[in-house]
Amino acid sequence: MKEIQFREALREGMSEEMRRDENVFLMGEEVAEYNGAYKVSQGMLDEFGPKRVIDTPIAELGFAGIAVGASMNGLRPIVEFMTWNFAILAADQIINSAAKMLQMSGGQYSCPIVFRGGNGTAGQLAATHSQSFESFYAHVPGLKVVTPSNPYDAKGLMKSAIRDNDPVLIMESEKMYGDKGDVPENEYLIPIGKADVKRKGSDVTIVSFGKIMKVALETADVLAKEGIECEVIDLRTIRPIDYDTIVESVKKTNRCVVLEESWPVASMSSELAYHIQRYAFDYLDAPVYRVTQTDTPFAFAQPLINEALPNVKRLIDAVKSTLYVS
Repeated sequence: MKEIQFREALREGMSEEMRRDENVFLMGEEVAEYNGAYKVSQGMLDEFGPKRVIDTPIAELGFAGIAVGASMNGLRPIVEFMTWNFAILAADQIINSAAKMLQMSGGQYSCPIVFRGGNGTAGQLAATHSQSFESFYAHVPGLKVVTPSNPYDAKGLMKSAIRDNDPVLIMESEKMYGDKGDVPENEYLIPIGKADVKRKGSDVTIVSFGKIMKVALETADVLAKEGIECEVIDLRTIRPIDYDTIVESVKKTNRCVVLEESWPVASMSSELAYHIQRYAFDYLDAPVYRVTQTDTPFAFAQPLINEALPNVKRLIDAVKSTLYVS
């Protein structure tokens, strides 16, 4: 094992696949000469050259469309959006072209594309640069949505995403790029659609994904000191969702709290709460609780940010509500 940053794990995953398959290439804003806006692609231009590491104009709709066409003709593009906030401009190509091409062509064309970039909040960036779009794209049939929370998962899921024959969206975070974690020296893959139990417990199941997993794990550590043992599940992929792992945990703990960074309405926590009560109703001793961002556009002022985002205190309150429900 070696300790590397989240950005380095993503880079290793992309580079290994580009060495393995000459049809894989990277394109996006500042990925080449500038080494990536967050230095994820640092050094890749030097190794693979300008035909495989391609700087694009600030035109998300345009270069996403180029990637769709390239994938239909046998190539395997990796498209970097500087953030998923900017990718709203490319939503037509992602949703109406990439996601639907296999079905609309009667199986003649697949779209093996990886769309990736920073997602969610990242400090004081205000309302239009701080949005979490996981549920927005998870809503769409034909897309797969991946949300790694640590370097190990990021590399393994990146490699699987590049090899997948469907369009895969990888939701990263500007706040995670510098995070460090252990990654194997040898090659490995993490299957898309398989959750991971990050902490074993017997009292309450906490389900989460992405960078907000830090809050879940910190909360579990705090509650353990009070004698409350939480089982923490990292979904890693939110389309498809590994419901088997969730249900098996709820059968053991009989309680569940879903934690996510995004807004509450039409969210992943809504979807998860419905399916948990559907598949594990007989095992629940309390309602499924949710902890989300407040239902408002994101603020710039730090005190308002602190109020809006899910935090340890709010998650502790939710866990204890499941335990002491009358």
